[in-house]
Amino acid sequence: MKNISLTKLAIGLTISIFSISNINAQSVDQILSNGEVRGNFQLDMQYYQEDSLIGAQDVPEKILSNGFLNLVYTNGPFSMGVRYESYLNALLGFPDGYKGNGLTYRFASFQKKRLSVTVGNFYEQFGNGLIFRTYEERGLGYDNMMDGVRVKYSLARGLTVTGVTGVQRIFFEYGEGIVRGLDVELSLNEAINGFSESKTRIILGASGISKYQADQDSRYVLPENVGAGAGRINLTHGYFNVNAEYAYKANDPSADNGYIYKPGEALFVQTSYSRKGFGLVLAAKRNDNMSFRSDRTADQQNLLINYLPALTKQHTYNLLATLYPYAVQLNGEVAYQADLIYKFDKGSLLGGKYGMDIQVNYATANNLDTTHLNDELTKRQGYESKWFEVGEVYFKDFNTQLTKKFSKKVKGRFTYANLVYNKDVIEGKPGEPTVYANIGIADVTYKFNMRNSLRTEAQVLFTEQDQGDWATLLLEYSYSPHWFFALMDQYNYGNEDSKKQIHYYNASIGYNNGGNRITMSYGRQRAGIFCVGGVCRVVPASSGLYLSITSSF
Repeated sequence: MKNISLTKLAIGLTISIFSISNINAQSVDQILSNGEVRGNFQLDMQYYQEDSLIGAQDVPEKILSNGFLNLVYTNGPFSMGVRYESYLNALLGFPDGYKGNGLTYRFASFQKKRLSVTVGNFYEQFGNGLIFRTYEERGLGYDNMMDGVRVKYSLARGLTVTGVTGVQRIFFEYGEGIVRGLDVELSLNEAINGFSESKTRIILGASGISKYQADQDSRYVLPENVGAGAGRINLTHGYFNVNAEYAYKANDPSADNGYIYKPGEALFVQTSYSRKGFGLVLAAKRNDNMSFRSDRTADQQNLLINYLPALTKQHTYNLLATLYPYAVQLNGEVAYQADLIYKFDKGSLLGGKYGMDIQVNYATANNLDTTHLNDELTKRQGYESKWFEVGEVYFKDFNTQLTKKFSKKVKGRFTYANLVYNKDVIEGKPGEPTVYANIGIADVTYKFNMRNSLRTEAQVLFTEQDQGDWATLLLEYSYSPHWFFALMDQYNYGNEDSKKQIHYYNASIGYNNGGNRITMSYGRQRAGIFCVGGVCRVVPASSGLYLSITSSF
């Protein structure tokens, strides 16, 4: 899109932010002549009603909202952009630091031959993120972007070096710690003559990160520079793939680990085999004292430099996704996951006329097997742990999902899950019993014709702990390609307290047109936990009218 006011706004804002004073309006028009602008907008707004029955609090403002607009301009090898965010005030459950309006993201970048440079804000990840990953997860209110400089350079064929330096975002400000890092990645198939046609593909990588924060603590002598390093390999041969990375972090006393001087380390290994109709993924992870922040006093999800992936399935059904999701334990855990996918062919005994897919998944996370150190020479280390032994169970999830088309009009997806959930550890609620739950889900869609369909979703959760048994029923009617209507009721019928056997009803309507989507709903939202990739936030109970508008262009 060229020569439009929105484009000029993007360019003008970015130019003003970077104070390029010698570019006038005529120069902007010249810049725009061969460029284009892209962006997206989102507004989430809720009108809150007090509902003492479910514990929904009174909101003085009555209406709370989150909104943002991204604008990115590109012209050949040059690009720049801005993001404006608004929280007036932020929706319930979002961190208190999100309050007000402002330009929170601005960058300019260019690429010339083998060199790429970005100044301003950027997101980056080294390897699997064990020592460095900056990213945004808007639904969680999570954003640890960098503000500084990133340089990428291709030193030779198959060899790329990335360097970063800057500070991290915390709400509308930046943390005091300075983060510096370097990553080197080598593709052997590209770098070595005669290896390019090999069926075995090998990529090697190594990275290092250092953070600096002044020692202003009168209680301890704290390291002001803390370094971490990692090495990785990605190997592919035919249907097989192996992705492995080991990371080591120097001693980093912090609020997370109780200011002990123990080094941290992490190992991530994932192997997969995939071919038509069959897939198998096996993964293992061990992290020990790997909380890594640019501010040693930060808590919750603030100013994390690294990312420790959760080896658990990311469920989408509400009884699985929001009642008992798993949050990664930064100070230490051992986790395993196995995921099997198999497709029964059409015409086979189990596949029938239309075929059938089955997925079986098992995941577990345990505490480290640790021994606390009390000797005067070693107690500053806090504890020692055994590599090949595990402690108490944090989380287990065995689930299987069957997807089958019964006719041209009817298809279904059926899920069973068995969960073990250590509420004491995961939610930080000492004394709470471990939850053992069984969940069954039937998701059936009936297609009347090319435009009209009805989806019915029934869920049940059985447990003798926590709040007892739950049931959910959802009816969703779609009129393609623009409209959908949905009714849902979630019922805590098994609660031991009869006053808490509550219906959480909700009605919603949505409209889609091109890149625009408008959704409106009314009803109750129970308190729970919302997680993405092992990073979570608490969602309080609420009641009222909710509106969401998204647009991309």
